[in-house]
Amino acid sequence: MNKSAHHELSPEIKTPITLTIAGSDSGGGAGIQADIKAISATGGYACSVITALTAQNTQSVTGIFPVSPAFVEQQLDAVFSDLDIQSVKIGMLSDATIIRAVAKKLRQYRPKFIVLDPVMVATSGDLLLEADAISTLKSELLPLATLITPNLPEAVALTRNPSLSGTVSTVMHTKETEEKEALIEQLKQLNTEAVLLKGGHWEQEAQSTDYLILESDTVTLTASRVQTQNTHGTGCTLSAAIASYLAQGHTLTEAVTRGKAYLTQALLHADQLRIGQGHGPVHHFYSLQPR
Repeated sequence: MNKSAHHELSPEIKTPITLTIAGSDSGGGAGIQADIKAISATGGYACSVITALTAQNTQSVTGIFPVSPAFVEQQLDAVFSDLDIQSVKIGMLSDATIIRAVAKKLRQYRPKFIVLDPVMVATSGDLLLEADAISTLKSELLPLATLITPNLPEAVALTRNPSLSGTVSTVMHTKETEEKEALIEQLKQLNTEAVLLKGGHWEQEAQSTDYLILESDTVTLTASRVQTQNTHGTGCTLSAAIASYLAQGHTLTEAVTRGKAYLTQALLHADQLRIGQGHGPVHHFYSLQPR
């Protein structure tokens, strides 16, 4: 078959491109590295803008080297000026200056979908962002986002709801329905299109239940809780997968549902990897395992 005939029979199909804006994880389990794996595994093409370099492994983070806002902007100009980016996933943004730089360029280039994973609270409950950076995140990026994907501590930090009883730790360990409903109502007041409240931190529950909070509805998404210590990069992986599915033309609810199903399988297969001596990564490419 000659080349011209081949082209006549093959209509042009655009490759769905997702940009990840996040920090680099030298251990490969979270951040940019997890995002690229998740986007690739779910059928998309990943490009990246790095906001910080980290020295980390499965046990700890030993160093963070921030990238300058000017160079973050330069990276954004490079990818947007050449690639047909359909969706953007945003992860680690180290301070208010980086947040403003990213927001400025997103307003300039206006990608169709933006999924923001607000990396704000460590597993210990300590805040990773200063108060001014959280305020800047809320004013600059939340209004641009199609979806934000906070876990429970991050949702509490975003809402600062005085009616919630006690601290983040209290909410994490409660089974009280009114606590959840109060938090969901507060999240509805945020200036963003939709919120996916991730339920992994409700530790007393046998199910892992997430809540997709839309303007007129709240969709409950439930899966069995996977018992594994290899959970490094779960938040990065979920938000990147959702952004990838949005770029492929799925509705928001479909993209979130598919993203959660993908993460569940990545967790179920995580113990097959045996990476590092601490909390290892999920298995992004579980579907390629020999059967």
